[in-house]
Amino acid sequence: MKRVKWLIPVCFTLLGAGVQASDDLTYDQREETLQFIDEMVAKHQFDKAELSLLFSKAEKKQKIIEAISHPAERVLEWKDYRKIFLTDSRIAGGVEFYRTHQKALQAAEERFGVPAEIITAVIGVETLYGEHKGRYRVVDALSTLAFDYPPRGKFFRSELEQFLLLAREQGFDPLSLNGSYAGAMGFGQFISSSYRRFAIDFDGDNKADLLESRQDAIGSIANYLAKHGWTRGTDIVVRAQVEESNDAIKLPKTLKLNSDVGLIRKSGVSFQSSAQERDKARLLKLEGAKGREYWVALNNFYSITRYNHSDLYAMAVYQLGQAIRQAVEVESPPAEEAEVSS
Repeated sequence: MKRVKWLIPVCFTLLGAGVQASDDLTYDQREETLQFIDEMVAKHQFDKAELSLLFSKAEKKQKIIEAISHPAERVLEWKDYRKIFLTDSRIAGGVEFYRTHQKALQAAEERFGVPAEIITAVIGVETLYGEHKGRYRVVDALSTLAFDYPPRGKFFRSELEQFLLLAREQGFDPLSLNGSYAGAMGFGQFISSSYRRFAIDFDGDNKADLLESRQDAIGSIANYLAKHGWTRGTDIVVRAQVEESNDAIKLPKTLKLNSDVGLIRKSGVSFQSSAQERDKARLLKLEGAKGREYWVALNNFYSITRYNHSDLYAMAVYQLGQAIRQAVEVESPPAEEAEVSS
């Protein structure tokens, strides 16, 4: 009996020591990271010693796990989310950005069909026009999420792979790059895979630099939306009128356009749009400051949700863009009006 009593605490002590040791290991010492390094060496011919050194300096950030577990898009209603992005200062900042980079914005609109104010609004929502491009080292964010956040570990392991490839291709020091808690970078907050697929050189220096070049960011955002189905000159989203007692109304739980304009109208929803009856559409409901708001989302709205998978995000981009455009038009009336008033 004495031997059993002695063995039990020893077993627990050893188990506890093992857990503690695992918690204290740096990323370059952990089994899953070592496996990842081996894969990068075999698949992409990275130098094993260099990757080991890199991961010895990567740090787990608990705040990143907390942030990604409770994003604003999941916990806020539209009335509260809107207050963050539809502010006088953000609209004014958008007008200034628009005016400063009008040539690049108009060039992007002509080439890709995405309105200048929407491109501006994406940058405004993402980084306040470049003022807040992220405070976490990207290598810390992606390592934390790849190896310490099981719900999305597979995705972020892939993003970590893309990040290392991106750093090598662009000549970036992977330890010096900062971004969001999800590892998104630059003016438009592109994740690494999107950077590699959709970033373009739009300022003519033969390098797609989304970290410092506003012109490249403008062109790349327009390119991203165009590649995700943006249709030139069509509505994005329109306000709708719905009778609350209408039993035919069905609100989908997906961001996909699950219906079409004609079917939504036939269900008793009233709205004005230039969209064709067979154009794909989706009815959505938001909780606004004055109560429920119904909207009909069209193809271009869906394209914005490919940038960030959230109705709130897409609506913030749309409404901020509208506010910026209106402010620009007020400050600079069309040429004919200017001639009449002069």
